[in-house]
Amino acid sequence: MNEKFSAYMALLLEWNTKINLTAITEPSEIVTKHFHDSLMCADSIPRGANCVDVGTGAGFPGIPLKIERQDISLTLMDALGKRVSFLREVNARLSLGVSCVRIRAEDAGKDAQYREKFDVALSRAVSRLAVLAEYCLPLVKPGGVMLAMKGQQVEDELKSAEGIIETLGGKVGGVRLYTLPGTDITHSLVTIHKISSTPCQYPRSSKKISKL
Repeated sequence: MNEKFSAYMALLLEWNTKINLTAITEPSEIVTKHFHDSLMCADSIPRGANCVDVGTGAGFPGIPLKIERQDISLTLMDALGKRVSFLREVNARLSLGVSCVRIRAEDAGKDAQYREKFDVALSRAVSRLAVLAEYCLPLVKPGGVMLAMKGQQVEDELKSAEGIIETLGGKVGGVRLYTLPGTDITHSLVTIHKISSTPCQYPRSSKKISKL
């Protein structure tokens, strides 16, 4: 583990005593379940891509990806001010050069500064896929991609999300299963290609999105 990952872990554990960032506090488990898991989508991100991590929380998967892939540009989005304060300290201490933004995803999708500005939208275990697609796809340029990191059982979510994904201008590209190193934990990486622009009425309010 390089120095930046070590410094990130130290800050995560320090701040976790003040605000709830992670239930995983054993260093070896942080490495496996946060760092290694976050990096499982690294090969799916084009070189030099402009990426956004939606609902990043404590910075997963975005910060490990930025440490590993210095070629990408990264915006970290979260709605909670305390988490964004943590992310800004990590960014400053590790000299990552990322943008940390306090904003709700449904507001970002309506904001001209962020709407259809990114090559890649990332999200890890945030919401059901139908909900997640409406948060993420409006941020992705046509020709870009959404990468959703989910649990092992994702088939039912995919079926129920197909309609809204198509409406939002997306098309499911595939699902890749992977096992975390040294464990029997299997997760899924769902790839959704942005085929066409998202209609202007999307994303809707969070109240409407949550009914999906």
